[in-house]
Amino acid sequence: MPTELFHRDGHRCLMFSDLGDDAGEAMQANQFLIVDDDTGAVIDPGGNLAYSELYLAMTRHFPPQRLAAIIASHADPDIVASLDRWTTATPARIYISRVWERFIPHFCKPGKTSGRIVGIPDAGMRIRIGRHDLIALPAHFLHAEGNFQFYDPVSQILFSGDLGVSLVSGEIAKTPVTSLAGLLPRMEAFHQRYMVSNKVLRLWADMVAPLPIRMLVPQHGAPLTGPAVGEFIRWVRTLDCGIDRLGTADYQVPA
Repeated sequence: MPTELFHRDGHRCLMFSDLGDDAGEAMQANQFLIVDDDTGAVIDPGGNLAYSELYLAMTRHFPPQRLAAIIASHADPDIVASLDRWTTATPARIYISRVWERFIPHFCKPGKTSGRIVGIPDAGMRIRIGRHDLIALPAHFLHAEGNFQFYDPVSQILFSGDLGVSLVSGEIAKTPVTSLAGLLPRMEAFHQRYMVSNKVLRLWADMVAPLPIRMLVPQHGAPLTGPAVGEFIRWVRTLDCGIDRLGTADYQVPA
């Protein structure tokens, strides 16, 4: 069953957090469905482990054949490895950074993405979903070179990709967290490794701090809501990560 993050006046945001990989071999991942009246979009649809269950679960809430958009924060396998199957099952256009638009056809059979890819420029863009725009916000190097987050002004949800990730089970991921403190032990090591530098985190924090964000929802782990959103923005402002932590000891020829 999906977690309903928002539902009002014909606008819905659903999160699927426990699909695929019953053996626990792969990292937990969230997939998202936005529905506005008779238009739907899926954000970060995932890999082949999640595809069949996501497709079936989605049919209870929106006809997948009517999806208008497949939206990807970046091009990792847990984001778009199922793209070949989605391009068969739906007529949706594919939105992804221009950095990756010539790479993702490698996930599909020849010709299946022809004319369907919309490259998001580095500055971001607005993607029309039904009556409203979903805003692609620049999040480059957090963690991918071409990376976007997606802000829904109607629900005030920021779909934050790999920023805000916590390493928890799919069941735990269903429950939004209102205080960051208890989640930090499951967040810190991931962010130190996967985020490129504190400079980029500070630029991101300056961009999103003025936005009215009711909920920050990452691609892995639990959503952050209420006070946890501001706590997270303040935390990443001072986090050493990525290249900040590297030195000569990390670049040695193995003995």
